[in-house]
Amino acid sequence: MFIEISIAIILGITAGIITGLIPGIHINLISILLLSASAFLLGFTNPITLCCFIIAMSVTHTFLDAIPSIFLGAPDSDQVLNALPGHKLLLEGKGFEAVKLTVIGSLLCLILAVCIVPLMIPISSTIYPFLKNKIGYILIALVLFMLLKDSNRLMNIIIFFLSGVLGLIVLNMNLENPLFPLLSGLFGVSMLIISLTQKVTIPIQSFEETIEIKKSDIAQAISAGTLAGSLTGFFPGLGPAQGAVLASQFTRKLSSHGFMILVGGINTVNFVLSLVTLYTIEKARNGAVIVVSNLLETYDLQVLIVFVCVTLITGAVAAFLALKISKLFANLMTKVSYNLIAVIVMTIIISLVTLLCGPIGILILIISTAIGIIPGLTNTARCHQMGCLLLPVILYFVL
Repeated sequence: MFIEISIAIILGITAGIITGLIPGIHINLISILLLSASAFLLGFTNPITLCCFIIAMSVTHTFLDAIPSIFLGAPDSDQVLNALPGHKLLLEGKGFEAVKLTVIGSLLCLILAVCIVPLMIPISSTIYPFLKNKIGYILIALVLFMLLKDSNRLMNIIIFFLSGVLGLIVLNMNLENPLFPLLSGLFGVSMLIISLTQKVTIPIQSFEETIEIKKSDIAQAISAGTLAGSLTGFFPGLGPAQGAVLASQFTRKLSSHGFMILVGGINTVNFVLSLVTLYTIEKARNGAVIVVSNLLETYDLQVLIVFVCVTLITGAVAAFLALKISKLFANLMTKVSYNLIAVIVMTIIISLVTLLCGPIGILILIISTAIGIIPGLTNTARCHQMGCLLLPVILYFVL
């Protein structure tokens, strides 16, 4: 069993590198393919080993998905907010530093999440019934605060509802990967187009080993990231991106470095706590964990402990790999014209959207890109585009 699990971890980490670095290829897709082939694979191994593969892949993905978000401007649904300060650091020659901050967040939040697992097991069944009917109203209050907190209220509201209505339409369409064209347009292609019009050049990237950040910022980011990741692990409809919006409203004085740590950690904690909720309240909160639940006949405490150990081992390896791979990306960015990279990335995104979603996906990409350009023209915060996910979630909980 030990050798089988070790091989599963290695293969899972390899798969996680692929899903983390290539936009459009998500862990849910690989997990579903594995489930489809499980009848054949179970002739050679056991369900726990297959689950360990999925867990290793998913954890690795959460460490590496910041790299295309920061260096290429092609974020997935869990890294859309990281793309904004991350891209800014890239243009300052600190792209590697941006990735390093997200890796710090992922690793420290993973360790903290594992430490609180024994605490979350007995209290999760109490928290869930108490908050499940209130989360929609909490989100409404936070969204109102987010929209009205500065003087640019009208544009904040317009962008939020434009994005929100588009999100409602797209998420109710019969598409395999509705978020890919939606988020690629709002936060990826639109940002690349604006960069092209501004004739952006990528400076030589630095590889400093130390990062200057207050210990209080680190503590605040890790605490907020773990809390937000825990909440998104419990409640349906809430993902890491929505958790980042929640946490950002409670950590208004957090530096951009601290915010990178926070967003980096939420996604990892979300997955770990999803394994706990599957054990405590028998609810799976993301596609990969749903596949895990379908593979297992029994999910007891001993199995949970094995899975938690796999997340720790994978996290340590993935942190090392993320830093090494990000250095390769940083070196590449300075050797190739940024305009060429931007055009190549947009071509790849358009090709993947066509392949995964067809003509409807291209239409969604065009509309979402048009909306995504508005904040850059009106000097409005891009976080209001998260209405594409927040408005559907609010309506899900309230209606």
